[in-house]
Amino acid sequence: MSNRILLVEDDQSFGAVLKDYLTINNFEVTLATDGEMGLKEFTEKEFDICIFDVMMPKKDGFSLAEDVKKIDKNTPIIFLTARNMREDILKGYQLGADDYITKPFDTELLLYKIKAILQRSAVLENEDQEQFKISNIFFDSMLRQLRVGENEYKLSPKENELLKLLCIHRNDFMPRDLALRKIWKKENYFTARSMDVYIAKLRKLLKDDEGLEIINVHGEGFRLLVKNP
Repeated sequence: MSNRILLVEDDQSFGAVLKDYLTINNFEVTLATDGEMGLKEFTEKEFDICIFDVMMPKKDGFSLAEDVKKIDKNTPIIFLTARNMREDILKGYQLGADDYITKPFDTELLLYKIKAILQRSAVLENEDQEQFKISNIFFDSMLRQLRVGENEYKLSPKENELLKLLCIHRNDFMPRDLALRKIWKKENYFTARSMDVYIAKLRKLLKDDEGLEIINVHGEGFRLLVKNP
């Protein structure tokens, strides 16, 4: 069954294009062109995630999000906006936004972000998994041991946690900020550079397995691509 998206965007041309793009990528999309229409759709149907433009007639995206959260506080929300003002971004997150994207944006990046948000519940369910057999590697996160073909490695704590997140998200987008919050406990320039160093270390360890590749996704995160499941 396709995941259901409520898209509320007052630019009808842009909304129609975005709806078509998401539909092609196997989502069931309901498009509303103002906040009041969006709220009506939300109260009448069930959705897995909402995407709201901020500046809209009748009811802006922030007000719509407040109403939605009163009905179902667990519904994920992504804000779209042409404004890149710090106050707006902070307000969006204070309202419980899962992400905030400034126009213009890469639709492929939006797609990865949607998938990552929807996958969070699945990740929570899989966090207890300790052993992974992927392509030609065997990884035991409890023992911090990685076997690539005939070679065995003892991982550092951060290498271990980072590889575990990549394995849980395999073939899907792993957001950079998720790893920074979970492993480094903070997001700043220095922790981001530290994470890049550990990604480079993991790539070096996995290089002998041609069926695996850690891919950069628009500087926003990473994907463990499994070529040989």
